[in-house]
Amino acid sequence: MILVFGSTGQVATELKTLLPDALFLGRDRADLSDPAACARAIADAAPEAVINAAAYTAVDRAEEEEDLATVINGAAPAMMAAACADLGIPFVHISTDYVFDGAGNTPFAPDHPTAPLGAYGRSKLVGEAGVIAAGGAFAVMRTSWVFSAHGGNFVKTMLRLSQSRDHLTVVADQIGGPTSAASIARACVTMAQQLQTDPDKAGLYHFSGGPDVSWADFARAIFAQSGAATTVEDIPASSYPTPAKRPGNSRMDCATTQSVFGIARSDWKADLADVLRAL
Repeated sequence: MILVFGSTGQVATELKTLLPDALFLGRDRADLSDPAACARAIADAAPEAVINAAAYTAVDRAEEEEDLATVINGAAPAMMAAACADLGIPFVHISTDYVFDGAGNTPFAPDHPTAPLGAYGRSKLVGEAGVIAAGGAFAVMRTSWVFSAHGGNFVKTMLRLSQSRDHLTVVADQIGGPTSAASIARACVTMAQQLQTDPDKAGLYHFSGGPDVSWADFARAIFAQSGAATTVEDIPASSYPTPAKRPGNSRMDCATTQSVFGIARSDWKADLADVLRAL
């Protein structure tokens, strides 16, 4: 049995389809603001593997709630990883491109120096360090620009706006890989399964959809596939200020993930078509 932290989020929702027999712990059963309780839940369930698909993801609000974000994104996964190491079982944890500074235009490799721009990225980096320090059969999977038919995300926002707007301005100088929650869920399960038989695969990995694209061009693809007549005007990020600074470069080098686990970058255009059908 696999234990999953998270129940209603984008990735957790997709994991329910893949793992109908898994134990899903939502906030009502595992509060990530109480890391010790999360560790106890693992010890009590004694699962074969653990996937952490829960997190504090309110990037802008984290600027005002960094302490809480750091408990949920930092201390909780660290204690989960320690509990898994004690049991000798795999732990798969989802992290983010926000641990990097977003400089340059080349893809970030897993071993590239980290330098988060804001509280959210700092909180996720604390979690990564804690998971690594715990040892054991772990995989920290950094991903980016998550979308699905569930919850709040860029695809659903663009579709909603297209119903009342025939023209939108969208940031064009932030580049990254849109990644479907379904493909992330599949990658998490593959990693957990392979770590069970080969714990030496433990480490930091990158997984994002390809090809890399700007938010503006991603929006154009959404409208083209959905049949919306809305046009998109490119704007710089400086024209759309937010409390938390976003990385300009979210490109990630995913080669190690393919060579170690056999997981290729997902085709976000095909995944987008699946999401639009589901919606």
